[in-house]
Amino acid sequence: MIKTLSITLIAAVALAACSSTPIDTKAPVASASSAPPATPPAASSAQSSVATVTLDPLDDPKSQLAARSVYFAYDDFMVDPKYQPLVQAHGQFLQTHAAVQIRVEGNADERGSREYNLALGDKRAQIVAKQLELMGAKPAQIEAVSYGEERPKAEGHDDAAWAENRRADIRYVKR
Repeated sequence: MIKTLSITLIAAVALAACSSTPIDTKAPVASASSAPPATPPAASSAQSSVATVTLDPLDDPKSQLAARSVYFAYDDFMVDPKYQPLVQAHGQFLQTHAAVQIRVEGNADERGSREYNLALGDKRAQIVAKQLELMGAKPAQIEAVSYGEERPKAEGHDDAAWAENRRADIRYVKR
């Protein structure tokens, strides 16, 4: 029994010595007399002490600017009316933030030749860029490019994947 206990104790010490958690020897040790006593906030002041955090509208997932893709019907480059609020929100944002630059990336699904899909992606990027200008963006803020079928959002060879890939993406450029 003592031999088993000794082996268990030695194994425990060996495992503890092999631990990968480093010991921080530089951390200050707080003494009870050096720290002022913490007082819990009163219930009424807890609500007033909450800081209001204002997110950049481009980073806020609840913002209208969070959506950045305009989807298109098969073999089409006309913007569906349901995407007009999205285009309008981005156009107005660009109007009030003249230093901000974007790239509108036109995409197509895999059907059609490479050349045809590049041309269709370009038409999609150009139409979204033009509508952004009509909503207040300056032409100098917008670059329109086409990736054709080269950058699919969804991998697959069915209607659902193709629908995801027929789009124009609005990308904010860090300069």
